[in-house]
Amino acid sequence: MTTLSERISQSAFDGSRLRIVLLLDLHDGAQKQFLEAYEDMRNQVASVPGHISDQLCQSIENPSQWLITSEWESAPPFLAWVNSEEHVKTVQPLHSCVRDTRSLRYSILRETGSAFDALPESAKGGLQASPRLGDGVVRHALTFTVRPGTEEIVAKILADYDSPQARVDEHTRLRRTSLFMHGNRVVRAVEVEGDLLAALRHVSRQSEVRAVEEAINPYLEQDRDLTDPNSARMFFTRAALPTVHHVTRGRHNPAEIRRHALFYQAKEGCGMALARLLAGYDEEAADDTTSPIDSSTIFQRDDIVVRLLEAVGPLDAQAAQAVGVDGPGKVARLGRLLDEDANAVPTNDREISRFITHAEMKLITDRRAAES
Repeated sequence: MTTLSERISQSAFDGSRLRIVLLLDLHDGAQKQFLEAYEDMRNQVASVPGHISDQLCQSIENPSQWLITSEWESAPPFLAWVNSEEHVKTVQPLHSCVRDTRSLRYSILRETGSAFDALPESAKGGLQASPRLGDGVVRHALTFTVRPGTEEIVAKILADYDSPQARVDEHTRLRRTSLFMHGNRVVRAVEVEGDLLAALRHVSRQSEVRAVEEAINPYLEQDRDLTDPNSARMFFTRAALPTVHHVTRGRHNPAEIRRHALFYQAKEGCGMALARLLAGYDEEAADDTTSPIDSSTIFQRDDIVVRLLEAVGPLDAQAAQAVGVDGPGKVARLGRLLDEDANAVPTNDREISRFITHAEMKLITDRRAAES
């Protein structure tokens, strides 16, 4: 049995300051255009709540390589900004200047130096308390909607494709892909060992995946042209559904565990608060020896929250524990954050099963890569 010290918990809600590192490789001759675009972006981001500072750096070895770093009070305000339509519009002018880009996100664990040492103790907060224990897996999701009435057609297309090659390179492997639908919304959750960006690029080049993407194109609510790099980039930027919390307890027999997903539509502006609330419930469940939940991953963008669960048995068998609201106070807090028009909002413990019936997503396909 896994001990408490082995529990895996990764969260955007630990309160630590955040360092963003953006690596860019510019097209030849694009420096002037890039600097103008950066100035506009810098002025925009300076007014975003939670932003502290940023730096623009150029390589002393290769002038086409640039680096933008920024510091944020914590992860939630950065995620709210980077997932917003305002951010999509703000960074659009950069795309024509950049040959390649890579974004890295780190919470700040230690800080040293005379300037930091001179600060009063009250100003030295916001550091990550201790190193996180990971499992070598990066979790990410994409979500998009299809035209109402085409759900069955899309589900069949998504279920019938051949799996892409799992091995990306000697360091990266596609581990698992799960596809769910809730009404006309599709959620694709992926697990990668190694480099997530390398894996996503690898998958996008696979003929099997490209055929599926082309097949569902006519049914999408948001138009896209996969032959146009800008159109494809904008679609997948808006479709990104980042992980904000993951916890694994590992107390159950893997052979007994089943994968489920619950869809939550938050009230306008309450998506992050809802994700934080569910993350707290899942941390409590990780310490509850009677909980059917073995692991939970929470994805959130704007007012959409998806909770991916590994659990023993059907969710409605232990409904309150599965939803994380075993108690009237928790039910009330959940209800205050949910959009009543989109959810079967529970008002008491007896209505939790009804909520699960409405919120549980339909599993279309769940594919694991063979162990290598």
